[in-house]
Amino acid sequence: MQIDTQDKLQDKAANKIQIITDLFQKEIKEHGSYQFPVLVSEETLSRYTSGSFLWHWHKEIEFTLVLSGNMFYQINEDIYSLTEGEALFGNSNTLHTGRMDKNKDCHYLSVTFNPKIIYGYEGSLIQNKYVNPLQQDISFSSLHFDLSETWHAEIISHLKQLYNITKQDGYYVELDTQLLLLKLWRTLISNRPHQVKEANKFEEQNIRRIKQILTYVENHYTLKIELADIARYINLCKSECCRLFKRYMGISLFEYIIEYRIEKSLLYVTGSDISITETALNVGFSDSNYYSKVFRKLKGCSPTKYRQEFHRGTED
Repeated sequence: MQIDTQDKLQDKAANKIQIITDLFQKEIKEHGSYQFPVLVSEETLSRYTSGSFLWHWHKEIEFTLVLSGNMFYQINEDIYSLTEGEALFGNSNTLHTGRMDKNKDCHYLSVTFNPKIIYGYEGSLIQNKYVNPLQQDISFSSLHFDLSETWHAEIISHLKQLYNITKQDGYYVELDTQLLLLKLWRTLISNRPHQVKEANKFEEQNIRRIKQILTYVENHYTLKIELADIARYINLCKSECCRLFKRYMGISLFEYIIEYRIEKSLLYVTGSDISITETALNVGFSDSNYYSKVFRKLKGCSPTKYRQEFHRGTED
């Protein structure tokens, strides 16, 4: 079984990472292995550039348990404020992102697994009866375990046990992990609300369009992006395109493009000696002064200062 453990905060710039996705915003990272598709990992938001991980999705189920601190976590259009001891369920193929609360770090546990660890093989009774009804429920993208229901404590207890098991190197760690995941799933499906929110027959299409927009930005952020081009790409009018994006992402499409370009520019700011003007052009800004102004607003300092602090951090 694949286990990632981080025993202390890594706050130097040289250790910053970011979610890596393909052209369709699907996370490339392996969650476990083919032989045992489970990944239990300790994470801290400070490890990520800007204290947040970018929008992405994957086919695996994911549970998140906050070990210390707070974080904002968004799954599709739902935004959650998670505090220490609370947990969150994210269904398969949902778009999600997380960020710091008030620039303070958050230490959390991520439990990610392919549902086949529950049902065994395709077409099994377990899959058809106990997994597919939840996994394929578009209206059930997420669930917050905030202890408002008594059974939430059971879910959180299972996650803590998983955390303890995978920190050990016992012979039965995989078997014990699978048994706990079965208990976790049993608790979830027997208690979850069956009407979390009204199912929308267009929900799947909307999520697909959001993924298409993210893909378009990924492929064209270095160029001039016109709203009309994106709207045409996803077969919507411009106003509906903007409304849809704002509903799901929580920010305007224009704001997202700007922030995405700033994130991409960090590779040039910290990993090269090219000028700030050239950096701005490389990520789609036609005006370096505007780039620097936006950079300062989002990062709290100028690109030059950010570069200096980065190199100072790598020398410590």
